[in-house]
Amino acid sequence: MADNPMKLKKTVVLVGMMGCGKTAVGRAVAAKLGIDLLDSDQEIVEAATMSIAEIFERDGEGFFRDRETEVIRRLLESRVGVLSTGGGAFMSSRNRDIISKFGVSVWLDADLELLWSRVKHKDTRPLLRTPDPKATLAEIFNERVPLYSKADLVVKAKPEYAISDMATAVIEALKTRPDVLE
Repeated sequence: MADNPMKLKKTVVLVGMMGCGKTAVGRAVAAKLGIDLLDSDQEIVEAATMSIAEIFERDGEGFFRDRETEVIRRLLESRVGVLSTGGGAFMSSRNRDIISKFGVSVWLDADLELLWSRVKHKDTRPLLRTPDPKATLAEIFNERVPLYSKADLVVKAKPEYAISDMATAVIEALKTRPDVLE
């Protein structure tokens, strides 16, 4: 259980680029607050019994995005927790509206070099399966940052931060919102 008396009133939805730490930071925030970590990608993987890359390959990105919206809505309507979303989830106006209605969005804002250092050795990112994955990451980054900037709160990621430092920064940002955390 949490070692503090804080009470979360709305689900905290972590948004941001692949590699920004949504799941790891989400797990740490949930632990510090004594609540559940919800992970929309994990829910989709479990329901489909296949990886996200396999879903993209078999059914396409559109199919995946529709399932993602259904899962996000269900998780936000069912309980309060910390929700880690996929990197593209916040691009959808449907998802932003659902998140705004039921939760609070927190953008984990990591710069391009930090993101690249975290994802360059992983082959689990279907969108980076291109001849020049760094250029692709930069393209996705430039496309998504204007929408991520619409998040309710922004927490800047720094290369020297450990996961626990980011979790603390997220909780500090949440404390500025009495409608979310008291």
